[in-house]
Amino acid sequence: MFTDRRDAGIQLASALSGYRGKPDVVVLGIPRGGIVVAWEVAKSLHAPLEVVIIKKLGYPGNPELALGAASPDAFFLNEDMASSVPKSYIDEEVRSKQREARERVTMLRGSHRPVEIAGKVAIIVDDGVATGASMMMAIKVLRSMKPSSIVVAVPVAPPESISELKLVADEVVVVLQPRDFLAIGQFYSNFTQVSDEETKKILEDGDGAKRSNP
Repeated sequence: MFTDRRDAGIQLASALSGYRGKPDVVVLGIPRGGIVVAWEVAKSLHAPLEVVIIKKLGYPGNPELALGAASPDAFFLNEDMASSVPKSYIDEEVRSKQREARERVTMLRGSHRPVEIAGKVAIIVDDGVATGASMMMAIKVLRSMKPSSIVVAVPVAPPESISELKLVADEVVVVLQPRDFLAIGQFYSNFTQVSDEETKKILEDGDGAKRSNP
């Protein structure tokens, strides 16, 4: 059980201590709750903090069905599904979702300086994983950014989701793997929503913390 997301981040950082002080590590937080957890991890590891925005590419006529996913500068497609979809639709959907992702990233970053991902150990952090679908999309999109490896790090997730994530990530680090998992929030005493304003402040504070770390 975690007191709040900051407590979860401190405990998760302890489990990631092997990455502390390494110059090729970047911590990526998934908004909004994951940013709070990632901030504590980044501080502990003396690593730069970045935000990762992923938008689902919707299937024609069924936008809830994931044709793939996009970030501001990258995307991936479920090739089995994409083979039956017109290229013109895919091109427009990718453009649209990348534009949405860029707008969201610009708003959240504020004065935060973008962090290079290529060639780095990318540690993706969220406040927990339920089905793992969103994290799976994040991993696949980040692969196209050419990190040296991808580490999924979360405070809590059910064992079956962790097993699925291990098939696509290079490493999965989790503090709690409860079999009685119903929802992420059940493992937090305080699981209040994180605002965009708090997210922006954390990212800007992260730049200052990185400059002051050895």
